[in-house]
Amino acid sequence: MALKLRAMTYNAEEQVRAQKNQASYLVQLSGRTTPKGLHCLSMRLTAEYFALSPEERQLPNQQRVHDADLYHYAVFSDNVLACAVVVNSTVSSAMEPEKIVFHVVTDSLNLPAISMWFLLNPPGKATIQIQSLVDFKGLSAIYNSTLKQQNSRDSRYTSALNHLRFYLPYVFPQLNKIVLFDHDVVVQKDLAGLWSLNMKGKVIGAVDTCREGEPSFRRMDTLINFSDPFVIKRFDAKACTWAFGMNLFDLQEWRRHKLTALYNKYLQLGYRRQLWKAGSLPLGWATFYNRTVILDRRWHKLGLGHEAGAGPDGVEQAAVLHYDGVMKPWLDIGNGRYKSYWSKYISYDHPYLQQCNIHE
Repeated sequence: MALKLRAMTYNAEEQVRAQKNQASYLVQLSGRTTPKGLHCLSMRLTAEYFALSPEERQLPNQQRVHDADLYHYAVFSDNVLACAVVVNSTVSSAMEPEKIVFHVVTDSLNLPAISMWFLLNPPGKATIQIQSLVDFKGLSAIYNSTLKQQNSRDSRYTSALNHLRFYLPYVFPQLNKIVLFDHDVVVQKDLAGLWSLNMKGKVIGAVDTCREGEPSFRRMDTLINFSDPFVIKRFDAKACTWAFGMNLFDLQEWRRHKLTALYNKYLQLGYRRQLWKAGSLPLGWATFYNRTVILDRRWHKLGLGHEAGAGPDGVEQAAVLHYDGVMKPWLDIGNGRYKSYWSKYISYDHPYLQQCNIHE
Protein backbone atom coordinates (compact mmCIF):
# COMPACT_ATOMS: atom_id res chain seq x y z
CA MET A 1 0.00 0.00 0.00
CA ALA A 2 2.81 2.39 0.88
CA LEU A 3 4.51 1.72 -2.46
CA LYS A 4 1.24 2.31 -4.31
CA LEU A 5 0.65 5.63 -2.52
CA ARG A 6 4.22 6.68 -3.23
CA ALA A 7 3.77 5.88 -6.92
CA MET A 8 0.49 7.82 -7.05
CA THR A 9 2.14 10.81 -5.37
CA TYR A 10 5.02 10.69 -7.83
CA ASN A 11 2.65 10.53 -10.82
CA ALA A 12 0.62 13.46 -9.47
CA GLU A 13 3.78 15.52 -8.98
CA GLU A 14 4.90 14.72 -12.52
CA GLN A 15 1.54 15.83 -13.92
CA VAL A 16 1.69 19.10 -11.97
CA ARG A 17 5.25 19.70 -13.17
CA ALA A 18 4.26 19.00 -16.78
CA GLN A 19 1.28 21.36 -16.55
CA LYS A 20 3.46 24.11 -15.06
CA ASN A 21 5.99 23.68 -17.87
CA GLN A 22 3.22 23.81 -20.46
CA ALA A 23 1.71 26.93 -18.89
CA SER A 24 5.12 28.61 -18.81
CA TYR A 25 5.70 27.71 -22.46
CA LEU A 26 2.31 29.09 -23.49
CA VAL A 27 2.97 32.36 -21.64
CA GLN A 28 6.35 32.69 -23.37
CA LEU A 29 4.73 31.91 -26.74
CA SER A 30 1.97 34.46 -26.16
CA GLY A 31 4.60 37.06 -25.36
CA ARG A 32 6.15 36.62 -28.82
CA THR A 33 2.87 36.54 -30.77
CA THR A 34 1.21 39.55 -32.40
CA PRO A 35 -2.43 39.79 -31.26
CA LYS A 36 -5.01 39.56 -34.02
CA GLY A 37 -6.44 42.97 -33.14
CA LEU A 38 -3.04 44.63 -33.44
CA HIS A 39 -2.48 42.99 -36.82
CA CYS A 40 -5.90 44.22 -37.95
CA LEU A 41 -5.08 47.77 -36.80
CA SER A 42 -1.80 47.78 -38.71
CA MET A 43 -3.52 46.59 -41.89
CA ARG A 44 -6.21 49.27 -41.70
CA LEU A 45 -3.70 52.03 -41.05
CA THR A 46 -1.46 50.81 -43.87
CA ALA A 47 -4.34 50.81 -46.35
CA GLU A 48 -5.30 54.32 -45.25
CA TYR A 49 -1.70 55.52 -45.61
CA PHE A 50 -1.35 54.35 -49.19
CA ALA A 51 -4.61 56.10 -50.08
CA LEU A 52 -2.91 59.43 -49.30
CA SER A 53 -0.94 61.50 -51.78
CA PRO A 54 2.80 61.93 -51.07
CA GLU A 55 2.14 65.48 -49.87
CA GLU A 56 -0.51 64.29 -47.39
CA ARG A 57 1.94 61.81 -45.86
CA GLN A 58 4.24 64.56 -44.60
CA LEU A 59 4.40 65.17 -40.85
CA PRO A 60 4.59 68.83 -39.71
CA ASN A 61 7.54 70.73 -38.22
CA GLN A 62 10.23 68.43 -39.64
CA GLN A 63 12.70 71.33 -39.56
CA ARG A 64 12.87 70.86 -35.78
CA VAL A 65 14.07 67.23 -35.77
CA HIS A 66 17.76 68.23 -35.82
CA ASP A 67 17.54 71.10 -33.32
CA ALA A 68 19.98 70.10 -30.56
CA ASP A 69 18.48 72.66 -28.15
CA LEU A 70 15.23 70.67 -27.86
CA TYR A 71 14.46 67.53 -25.81
CA HIS A 72 14.96 64.52 -28.07
CA TYR A 73 13.38 61.15 -27.28
CA ALA A 74 13.52 57.97 -29.35
CA VAL A 75 11.74 54.63 -29.48
CA PHE A 76 12.57 51.76 -31.86
CA SER A 77 9.54 49.51 -32.41
CA ASP A 78 7.31 47.65 -34.87
CA ASN A 79 4.27 47.97 -32.58
CA VAL A 80 1.94 50.84 -33.39
CA LEU A 81 0.04 50.79 -30.08
CA ALA A 82 3.24 50.63 -28.03
CA CYS A 83 4.64 53.63 -29.92
CA ALA A 84 1.38 55.50 -29.42
CA VAL A 85 1.53 55.04 -25.65
CA VAL A 86 5.21 55.95 -25.32
CA VAL A 87 4.72 59.16 -27.29
CA ASN A 88 1.33 60.12 -25.86
CA SER A 89 2.35 59.51 -22.24
CA THR A 90 5.62 61.43 -22.61
CA VAL A 91 3.96 64.44 -24.21
CA SER A 92 0.97 64.38 -21.82
CA SER A 93 3.29 64.33 -18.80
CA ALA A 94 5.55 67.14 -20.04
CA MET A 95 5.46 70.67 -18.64
CA GLU A 96 6.82 72.03 -21.94
CA PRO A 97 5.62 69.68 -24.70
CA GLU A 98 6.58 72.18 -27.39
CA LYS A 99 10.25 71.41 -26.61
CA ILE A 100 9.84 67.68 -27.31
CA VAL A 101 10.99 65.97 -30.50
CA PHE A 102 10.15 62.27 -30.80
CA HIS A 103 12.05 59.98 -33.15
CA VAL A 104 10.27 56.71 -33.94
CA VAL A 105 12.27 54.14 -35.92
CA THR A 106 10.53 51.04 -37.25
CA ASP A 107 10.92 48.55 -40.09
CA SER A 108 9.73 49.13 -43.64
CA LEU A 109 6.72 46.84 -43.16
CA ASN A 110 5.30 48.88 -40.26
CA LEU A 111 6.38 52.36 -41.38
CA PRO A 112 3.06 53.11 -43.19
CA ALA A 113 0.90 52.04 -40.23
CA ILE A 114 2.87 53.95 -37.60
CA SER A 115 3.09 57.03 -39.84
CA MET A 116 -0.66 56.94 -40.44
CA TRP A 117 -1.38 56.65 -36.73
CA PHE A 118 0.49 59.85 -35.96
CA LEU A 119 -0.98 61.65 -38.97
CA LEU A 120 -4.41 60.86 -37.52
CA ASN A 121 -3.30 61.41 -33.90
CA PRO A 122 -0.62 64.14 -33.85
CA PRO A 123 1.25 64.54 -30.53
CA GLY A 124 -0.05 67.98 -29.60
CA LYS A 125 2.65 70.66 -29.53
CA ALA A 126 5.48 68.12 -29.81
CA THR A 127 7.25 67.21 -33.05
CA ILE A 128 7.46 63.63 -34.30
CA GLN A 129 9.69 62.02 -36.91
CA ILE A 130 9.04 58.50 -38.27
CA GLN A 131 11.90 56.64 -39.93
CA SER A 132 12.53 53.16 -41.27
CA LEU A 133 15.58 50.97 -40.79
CA VAL A 134 16.19 51.18 -44.53
CA ASP A 135 16.79 54.92 -44.15
CA PHE A 136 20.13 54.04 -42.54
CA LYS A 137 21.66 52.31 -45.54
CA GLY A 138 25.21 52.48 -44.23
CA LEU A 139 24.22 50.63 -41.08
CA SER A 140 21.78 47.98 -42.26
CA ALA A 141 24.34 45.87 -44.09
CA ILE A 142 26.61 45.86 -41.02
CA TYR A 143 24.23 44.79 -38.31
CA ASN A 144 21.92 42.63 -40.42
CA SER A 145 24.84 40.39 -41.39
CA THR A 146 26.16 40.14 -37.83
CA LEU A 147 22.83 39.67 -36.07
CA LYS A 148 22.01 36.67 -38.25
CA GLN A 149 24.78 34.91 -36.39
CA GLN A 150 23.10 35.42 -33.00
CA ASN A 151 22.44 31.99 -31.52
CA SER A 152 18.77 32.51 -30.66
CA ARG A 153 15.40 31.73 -32.21
CA ASP A 154 13.77 34.54 -30.25
CA SER A 155 13.32 37.55 -32.53
CA ARG A 156 13.41 39.84 -29.48
CA TYR A 157 17.12 39.10 -29.22
CA THR A 158 18.04 39.10 -32.91
CA SER A 159 15.89 42.06 -33.98
CA ALA A 160 17.78 44.81 -35.77
CA LEU A 161 15.54 47.32 -33.96
CA ASN A 162 16.77 45.95 -30.64
CA HIS A 163 20.45 46.33 -31.56
CA LEU A 164 20.04 49.70 -33.33
CA ARG A 165 20.58 51.29 -29.89
CA PHE A 166 24.33 50.68 -30.34
CA TYR A 167 24.39 52.95 -33.41
CA LEU A 168 22.72 56.01 -31.88
CA PRO A 169 25.47 58.51 -32.86
CA TYR A 170 25.09 57.41 -36.49
CA VAL A 171 21.28 57.45 -36.42
CA PHE A 172 21.29 60.96 -34.89
CA PRO A 173 24.53 62.57 -36.10
CA GLN A 174 23.42 66.13 -35.32
CA LEU A 175 22.34 65.52 -31.72
CA ASN A 176 24.37 65.74 -28.52
CA LYS A 177 21.99 63.97 -26.11
CA ILE A 178 19.00 61.70 -26.44
CA VAL A 179 16.70 59.63 -24.22
CA LEU A 180 15.98 56.17 -25.60
CA PHE A 181 12.88 54.25 -24.51
CA ASP A 182 12.07 50.59 -24.95
CA HIS A 183 8.59 50.32 -26.41
CA ASP A 184 7.16 48.61 -23.31
CA VAL A 185 7.27 51.69 -21.09
CA VAL A 186 4.79 54.36 -20.08
CA VAL A 187 5.78 57.83 -18.86
CA GLN A 188 3.85 59.41 -16.00
CA LYS A 189 6.07 62.32 -14.90
CA ASP A 190 7.76 65.26 -16.60
CA LEU A 191 11.23 64.19 -17.78
CA ALA A 192 12.75 67.64 -18.34
CA GLY A 193 14.97 67.15 -15.29
CA LEU A 194 16.93 64.46 -17.13
CA TRP A 195 18.44 67.05 -19.44
CA SER A 196 20.12 68.93 -16.60
CA LEU A 197 21.62 65.84 -14.94
CA ASN A 198 25.37 65.82 -14.46
CA MET A 199 26.57 62.83 -16.49
CA LYS A 200 30.07 63.10 -14.93
CA GLY A 201 31.71 62.38 -18.27
CA LYS A 202 29.84 59.07 -18.62
CA VAL A 203 27.98 57.93 -21.72
CA ILE A 204 24.77 56.35 -20.43
CA GLY A 205 22.42 57.04 -17.54
CA ALA A 206 20.53 54.00 -16.20
CA VAL A 207 18.90 52.62 -13.06
CA ASP A 208 20.80 49.85 -11.33
CA THR A 209 19.72 46.20 -11.05
CA CYS A 210 22.33 45.02 -8.55
CA ARG A 211 20.28 44.95 -5.34
CA GLU A 212 19.82 41.38 -4.13
CA GLY A 213 16.31 40.29 -3.22
CA GLU A 214 14.61 42.51 -5.81
CA PRO A 215 12.83 41.05 -8.88
CA SER A 216 15.08 43.09 -11.17
CA PHE A 217 18.31 41.81 -9.55
CA ARG A 218 20.94 40.57 -12.02
CA ARG A 219 24.59 39.65 -11.72
CA MET A 220 27.14 40.21 -14.45
CA ASP A 221 27.89 36.49 -14.61
CA THR A 222 24.27 35.56 -15.33
CA LEU A 223 24.62 36.83 -18.91
CA ILE A 224 28.40 37.06 -19.38
CA ASN A 225 30.73 34.05 -19.47
CA PHE A 226 33.27 34.64 -16.71
CA SER A 227 35.02 31.34 -17.41
CA ASP A 228 36.66 32.99 -20.42
CA PRO A 229 40.07 34.65 -19.79
CA PHE A 230 39.16 37.60 -22.05
CA VAL A 231 36.16 38.39 -19.84
CA ILE A 232 37.99 37.86 -16.54
CA LYS A 233 40.72 40.29 -17.59
CA ARG A 234 38.34 43.12 -18.54
CA PHE A 235 35.27 42.88 -16.30
CA ASP A 236 34.41 42.41 -12.64
CA ALA A 237 31.72 39.78 -12.00
CA LYS A 238 30.60 41.79 -8.95
CA ALA A 239 30.21 45.07 -10.85
CA CYS A 240 26.81 46.71 -10.52
CA THR A 241 24.42 45.88 -13.35
CA TRP A 242 21.84 48.22 -14.85
CA ALA A 243 18.79 48.18 -17.13
CA PHE A 244 17.78 49.28 -20.57
CA GLY A 245 14.25 50.68 -20.94
CA MET A 246 14.78 54.38 -20.25
CA ASN A 247 18.31 55.64 -20.78
CA LEU A 248 19.92 59.03 -21.22
CA PHE A 249 22.85 59.04 -23.67
CA ASP A 250 25.61 61.60 -24.10
CA LEU A 251 26.32 61.14 -27.80
CA GLN A 252 29.37 63.39 -27.76
CA GLU A 253 31.11 61.22 -25.16
CA TRP A 254 30.01 58.13 -27.10
CA ARG A 255 31.66 59.41 -30.27
CA ARG A 256 34.79 60.41 -28.39
CA HIS A 257 35.25 56.90 -27.00
CA LYS A 258 34.27 55.18 -30.30
CA LEU A 259 31.90 52.84 -28.48
CA THR A 260 30.03 51.60 -31.56
CA ALA A 261 33.30 50.15 -32.85
CA LEU A 262 33.82 48.55 -29.42
CA TYR A 263 30.31 47.05 -29.55
CA ASN A 264 31.01 45.54 -32.97
CA LYS A 265 34.29 44.10 -31.69
CA TYR A 266 32.55 42.46 -28.73
CA LEU A 267 29.70 41.23 -30.94
CA GLN A 268 32.07 39.48 -33.35
CA LEU A 269 34.24 38.13 -30.55
CA GLY A 270 31.17 36.71 -28.84
CA TYR A 271 30.29 34.63 -31.89
CA ARG A 272 33.66 32.93 -31.85
CA ARG A 273 33.99 32.42 -28.09
CA GLN A 274 30.44 32.49 -26.68
CA LEU A 275 31.16 35.33 -24.29
CA TRP A 276 27.60 36.59 -23.91
CA LYS A 277 24.10 35.21 -23.89
CA ALA A 278 21.75 36.31 -26.68
CA GLY A 279 20.29 39.80 -26.59
CA SER A 280 21.49 43.36 -26.28
CA LEU A 281 21.77 43.63 -22.47
CA PRO A 282 25.07 41.74 -21.89
CA LEU A 283 26.60 43.59 -24.83
CA GLY A 284 25.38 46.83 -23.27
CA TRP A 285 27.02 45.98 -19.95
CA ALA A 286 30.28 45.25 -21.78
CA THR A 287 30.20 48.20 -24.20
CA PHE A 288 29.34 50.79 -21.54
CA TYR A 289 31.41 49.19 -18.77
CA ASN A 290 32.68 51.94 -16.43
CA ARG A 291 30.87 54.52 -18.59
CA THR A 292 27.52 54.40 -16.79
CA VAL A 293 26.06 56.90 -14.34
CA ILE A 294 23.41 55.36 -12.06
CA LEU A 295 20.09 57.22 -12.01
CA ASP A 296 17.79 57.60 -9.04
CA ARG A 297 15.25 54.76 -8.94
CA ARG A 298 12.40 57.26 -9.18
CA TRP A 299 13.22 57.80 -12.83
CA HIS A 300 12.56 54.22 -13.92
CA LYS A 301 10.47 51.46 -12.25
CA LEU A 302 11.18 47.95 -13.53
CA GLY A 303 9.38 44.63 -13.36
CA LEU A 304 5.77 45.34 -14.34
CA GLY A 305 5.75 42.69 -17.07
CA HIS A 306 6.62 39.75 -14.84
CA GLU A 307 4.18 37.37 -13.18
CA ALA A 308 5.56 38.11 -9.74
CA GLY A 309 5.34 41.81 -10.51
CA ALA A 310 7.50 44.60 -9.21
CA GLY A 311 5.57 45.21 -6.02
CA PRO A 312 3.56 48.39 -5.45
CA ASP A 313 6.42 50.38 -3.90
CA GLY A 314 7.37 53.32 -6.07
CA VAL A 315 4.88 52.69 -8.89
CA GLU A 316 2.96 55.93 -8.36
CA GLN A 317 6.13 57.96 -7.78
CA ALA A 318 8.14 56.63 -10.74
CA ALA A 319 8.62 58.82 -13.79
CA VAL A 320 8.72 55.82 -16.14
CA LEU A 321 7.07 52.42 -15.68
CA HIS A 322 8.67 49.51 -17.52
CA TYR A 323 6.77 46.35 -18.45
CA ASP A 324 9.91 44.29 -18.95
CA GLY A 325 9.14 40.58 -19.15
CA VAL A 326 6.70 38.73 -21.42
CA MET A 327 3.48 40.04 -19.85
CA LYS A 328 3.18 43.14 -22.01
CA PRO A 329 0.23 45.47 -21.36
CA TRP A 330 -1.11 45.14 -24.93
CA LEU A 331 -1.42 41.35 -24.52
CA ASP A 332 -4.24 39.40 -22.87
CA ILE A 333 -1.61 37.92 -20.54
CA GLY A 334 -0.57 41.39 -19.37
CA ASN A 335 -0.29 41.89 -15.62
CA GLY A 336 -3.74 43.15 -14.62
CA ARG A 337 -2.45 44.99 -11.56
CA TYR A 338 -0.53 47.49 -13.68
CA LYS A 339 -2.35 47.47 -17.02
CA SER A 340 -4.39 50.60 -16.28
CA TYR A 341 -1.25 52.78 -16.05
CA TRP A 342 -0.63 51.93 -19.71
CA SER A 343 -4.16 51.65 -21.11
CA LYS A 344 -5.21 55.13 -19.96
CA TYR A 345 -3.09 56.56 -22.79
CA ILE A 346 -5.05 54.62 -25.42
CA SER A 347 -8.33 56.01 -26.77
CA TYR A 348 -10.29 52.78 -27.02
CA ASP A 349 -13.21 54.61 -28.62
CA HIS A 350 -11.04 55.26 -31.70
CA PRO A 351 -12.95 53.86 -34.73
CA TYR A 352 -10.06 51.67 -35.89
CA LEU A 353 -9.60 50.17 -32.44
CA GLN A 354 -13.34 49.50 -32.23
CA GLN A 355 -13.37 47.86 -35.66
CA CYS A 356 -10.39 45.67 -34.73
CA ASN A 357 -11.92 44.66 -31.39
CA ILE A 358 -9.12 46.22 -29.35
CA HIS A 359 -10.39 47.07 -25.89
CA GLU A 360 -9.24 47.32 -22.28
